[in-house]
Amino acid sequence: MELKAFIEITRPHNCLLAGLVGVLGSIVAIGHLPSAVKTVLIFLVVTLGCAGGNTINDYFDYEIDKINRPERPLPRGAMKRSTALWYSFLLFAVGLALSVFINLYAFLLALVAYAAMVLYAWKLKPMPLIGNLTVAALTGATPLYGAVGVGKIGLAGTLALCAFLVNVAREIVKDIEDVEGDLEKGARTLPILIGKRKAAYIASFFGVLTVIASFLPVKAGVGVGYYAMLPVDAIILYASYIILRDQSKETAHKSQLLLKVSIFLAVAAFLIAAIV
Repeated sequence: MELKAFIEITRPHNCLLAGLVGVLGSIVAIGHLPSAVKTVLIFLVVTLGCAGGNTINDYFDYEIDKINRPERPLPRGAMKRSTALWYSFLLFAVGLALSVFINLYAFLLALVAYAAMVLYAWKLKPMPLIGNLTVAALTGATPLYGAVGVGKIGLAGTLALCAFLVNVAREIVKDIEDVEGDLEKGARTLPILIGKRKAAYIASFFGVLTVIASFLPVKAGVGVGYYAMLPVDAIILYASYIILRDQSKETAHKSQLLLKVSIFLAVAAFLIAAIV
């Protein structure tokens, strides 16, 4: 067993970014940074939840990852599967314990989100579109959690909606990228059931919906601060275009990475809009 596997299996860069998005969601909601204690608590609850979700996902994805992600800790033998399972439960437990000190609604949202992560990894992930919608909802809940933590939704609600829509697109594109391993495992993802091209059309549809939803702050009265979102919209539209043009593994990988980048850039854009 490799000690570094306990960090690696959580995919720490993703977790730290998720924690940051949670904090930024609170700033977008109220227009300024919350208290230091609340900021740290929101960051830790989101980060630990993401870490637990990634860990338990690897536990259930062991066979698929031997094909699609053989470099990960479990397929390469750096950690036992049973250890990963208990480790994920520990991460969830610590996150829930910390959420109690934020407020009741933050605790309840964390409880629902953590349970959804387990259910997704256990049962929902192989289900066409249902699994995609679940993980997209969890991503959308990240900035929303920060808003719930400070007791005000504000622009964070629109940000959560955009995060949900663009993540539906990204999850479908990721399924296009992973068709080979999913076929080997017998998974029934959307690209396998209806074909890569039709799945690409659906992914692009959600990409366009994201761009449309991103204009909601303008209707709410946000002024010049909104213009920071325009480059993000351009990235989303470009990612949608290239996956429509070509559904190869390489193009799908590029498209889903662009959509992933757009999520974090969107948070920055909404932050600018909220402050300006």
